Amino acid sequence: MNSKLNAIGIFDSGLGGLTAVREIQKIMPNEDIVYFGDTGRVPYGSKSREAINKYARQDARFLKKMGVKLIVAACGTVSSVAPDLSEELGLPYTGVVYPTCFTAAQVTKNGKIGVIGTAATINSHSYKRRIQAKHPEFEVLEQHCQLFVSFVENGLVDPDDELVQMLVRRYMAPFKESSVDTIILGCTHFPLLAEAIQREMGENVTLIDSGKETAIYTKKILDEAGLLRDDGHKGEAYYYVSDTPADFEKFAGLFLQNSPENRVEHINIEEY
Repeated sequence: MNSKLNAIGIFDSGLGGLTAVREIQKIMPNEDIVYFGDTGRVPYGSKSREAINKYARQDARFLKKMGVKLIVAACGTVSSVAPDLSEELGLPYTGVVYPTCFTAAQVTKNGKIGVIGTAATINSHSYKRRIQAKHPEFEVLEQHCQLFVSFVENGLVDPDDELVQMLVRRYMAPFKESSVDTIILGCTHFPLLAEAIQREMGENVTLIDSGKETAIYTKKILDEAGLLRDDGHKGEAYYYVSDTPADFEKFAGLFLQNSPENRVEHINIEEY
């Protein structure tokens, strides 16, 4: 039997989705995971809507071919721009926007919520529209933080690093001026900068980790569909990339907070 069958499929433009992998492994340790990082075409956040839609479909089709039971678009850009692919794929499918917005709306005290993400995510206004559809009285401020992606992909996440502090200070300035009390980390890269952001904003501001909230929501979907594993199996993760595996392996541990247990394999995503 193919050990990848019955796994949770997760894709992202690069390494950021590994923060969702980490959270899923915490709350669903019995589940196998197949992860695809489109490292050859990263970042998605600066691409056109047409390109992002094409990439999302290719990524999802690859995961479906691997026999997964559910697909998670662990990418704020894809979740904001690409359509829901569940009907097209014939599989349960979720992005990160809905579960993240739900939690942010629950925790804010003053109704002022900040959203940070890639340029494509912010330009789509997906988080803002989702929140204000349910809570029109809330004020939602948006800020694209495209350089955060580059910093994280290159391992620049130390909150004591002056360059990191300078960039965080610049991006967070509008939120401080507006007294937001909740900030959505609308890109799965951004939890790695959470400590630096928290320091800048102060302890009274709540950060919402899209990877964590998506992991919780994924468990809910699987549980309601009767697809959760409860057989004592120790979950494994399998990693695939569209560029050099060595580069992925070099930084994957930073996102996972441990080294990938299995070898990283290269695939030609253009075949899908």
